[in-house]
Amino acid sequence: MPPLSSSSRFGALDGLRYGLLGLPLAFVALPLYVLLPNHYARAFGVPLATLGAVLLGARLLDAFIDPLLGRLSDRLHARSPRAVLGFGAVAAGVLLLGFGLLFFPQALVDPTHHGALLAATAVLLAVTYAGYSMLSIAHQSWGAMLGGDALQRGRIVGWREGMGLVGVVLASVIPTLAGLPAMVAVFGVALAIGWLLWTRAPRPVHGHTLHTVPLAVPHAALDLRLPLRRPAFRRLLAVFVLNGIASAVPATLVLFFVQDRLQAPASLQPAFLGLYFVMAAVSIPGWLRIVRRFGLARSWLGGMCMSVAVFAWAGAMGAGDAVPFLVVCALSGIAIGSDLVLPGALLAGLIAEAGDQPNAGAYFGWWNFATKLNLALAAGLALPLLGLAGYVPGARDAPALQALSLAYCLLPCVLKVAAGLALWALVIRPAASASPLPLSKAAP
Repeated sequence: MPPLSSSSRFGALDGLRYGLLGLPLAFVALPLYVLLPNHYARAFGVPLATLGAVLLGARLLDAFIDPLLGRLSDRLHARSPRAVLGFGAVAAGVLLLGFGLLFFPQALVDPTHHGALLAATAVLLAVTYAGYSMLSIAHQSWGAMLGGDALQRGRIVGWREGMGLVGVVLASVIPTLAGLPAMVAVFGVALAIGWLLWTRAPRPVHGHTLHTVPLAVPHAALDLRLPLRRPAFRRLLAVFVLNGIASAVPATLVLFFVQDRLQAPASLQPAFLGLYFVMAAVSIPGWLRIVRRFGLARSWLGGMCMSVAVFAWAGAMGAGDAVPFLVVCALSGIAIGSDLVLPGALLAGLIAEAGDQPNAGAYFGWWNFATKLNLALAAGLALPLLGLAGYVPGARDAPALQALSLAYCLLPCVLKVAAGLALWALVIRPAASASPLPLSKAAP
């Protein structure tokens, strides 16, 4: 596939070739965080607290190596697209091997010996997370280097994240309907097809002729801190972290809210999650149309405002409100569509405006570090606060349920409002005053 120049249009076939790899990359998350603890507890009798500590340790290690993997990705991009694709093939193999063995560790150790099982699990988690991070950072950097105006950058990210949502839906359905062996097999096939199509996707202009701003430091290409030296990146990252925690808190608490506050039937729980993800996926083209008129940053601000309105309404719900909550899931899914597409497109534009395409991997290394940190911070913030307020799973007393509603609805609203104000003050206003083509506007 020839390089994509700044005047080329990124069409639907290009989007499929580039974006399909987002499906297996997103597919991984739900089994690891939802299915794996349950599988180890039920099949092997591993205590959840012990497994939780192993999962947390592996996740923290993964987060801290992301910036290093970003620098490695940059060096490969500087060589050639072929080097990146070869690196991606190795990363995909590592990811598939680690993922498969995590669910079938009996191929390596006797699962009745918990010490050996947990040691193997820790190694396999590290391998799986490393493979995932290597592949996702290289893939995200590739997309950022394709360039284009704000609308095209949104389209590129939209294809990647839209395919990712399809992967999440498949990962939530296949294990229940077909079992764990089928889940691993589907993941492997999707990963192979995604990588193969990526090799046929539009390629960045090699040699990075799109530079507009020289690097200020001669050795900056070797410096992991380069992105953090860019004030525009620090401002965008601050907004991203605030907004990410606001989105991660309800994701952490949704099943508690559904089971205890709404007291919804267990049969409806998959419908809540499925509707949320489906609406997020189908909303992406709509958000791209909004970007055409209002620009990336202002459209993202609109998504934040929509989330606040929806969760404020959810705060008034109680037992028996399962059907209205389906509407909440649909509307919040639409709102989250803006979070999936627009921040990444803003980051790609920031990299292009700074002339830092050769260092895109470093940016996405820090970006992924922040993404993973958001999930940890959300759990670390919401769950202890709930415990202090007297809530325990299964509670039915009014004060405990009120505390749950406040944590699920009010806390995300407060954080979203703070993120919206930060977006306006740190991104939209500085860009509007600094340039006739700010980050918040699409180029004509």
